[in-house]
Amino acid sequence: MGDRLKGRVAIVTGGGRGIGRAEALLLAEEGASVVVNDLGCDNAGRSSSREPADSVVEDIRKRGGKAVASYDNVAEMTTGERLVKQAVDSFGRLDILVNNAGVLRDRMIFNMSEEEWDTVIAYHLKGHFTTSKYACIAFRQQRSGRIVNTSSESGMGNLGQANYAAAKEGIVGLTRTVARDMGRYGVTCNAIRPRAATRLTMTEELRQAMERARAVGVAPVAGGLGTHNLPEAVAPMVVWLCTDVASNVNGRTFIVGGGMIALCSEITQERTIYKRENNGVWKLDELDKITPASLADGLVNQWPVLAPSEKR
Repeated sequence: MGDRLKGRVAIVTGGGRGIGRAEALLLAEEGASVVVNDLGCDNAGRSSSREPADSVVEDIRKRGGKAVASYDNVAEMTTGERLVKQAVDSFGRLDILVNNAGVLRDRMIFNMSEEEWDTVIAYHLKGHFTTSKYACIAFRQQRSGRIVNTSSESGMGNLGQANYAAAKEGIVGLTRTVARDMGRYGVTCNAIRPRAATRLTMTEELRQAMERARAVGVAPVAGGLGTHNLPEAVAPMVVWLCTDVASNVNGRTFIVGGGMIALCSEITQERTIYKRENNGVWKLDELDKITPASLADGLVNQWPVLAPSEKR
């Protein structure tokens, strides 16, 4: 066990399986006491079980660490308050929040129901808010704290995941704003876009490949939706962001998976056109003339109309 987080207290939502489990275990290995939160639901957010959270708590305790379980639903506002209270009641304080819980309800936008939209937004985006709000109350009072959120590369756009993409990219905006709100109080808030084989992405074939790789200590696993990695490969960067060494990293997003970690760029202006006459108001006729050769020059529709033979 290390001691980078000795004496610290962490909450990990969705900590019973996959990436959250790996994060909880590594936080504990580095000396943190951990509140392992997991509703124990299926991929779509249905049903519940105490087993996932309990099993991680048991693993941590067997390794000499300290942990308690929480089975509450982060989509409910009261859960955030209860989690912070549980951390303080159990271990005396709170220093770290890792938001990881989420579900999937994939559907093409024209078939997506209101319930499928609301459920995914609630578990991911609202679930990050419910915990962050109450953690930030504690962090502001003690003038310190670390938050690591979980976004996704799907936020950049992914077929059949309008709800998931909206929630995950919303988390990036939330991360940047919490970083601005809380930086003056010694709190950092960052996000990751993980590449990992979890139950949200795995086929049975990929699950078996992942287990074979884990058994021989190999991180990368190929198959399914492309190149995936063991959840354990994501956890070190998350834990590093929770350490004192990372105090200068705030409001940033990282792609993390296997042997690759990438710092994502902030939103930048690629090209700009200006107008100063007429109070800076562009006329449509002017845009017709100027835009094709300036802002839109070289742009190609990445998703053009399907040919008749391809339509479905």
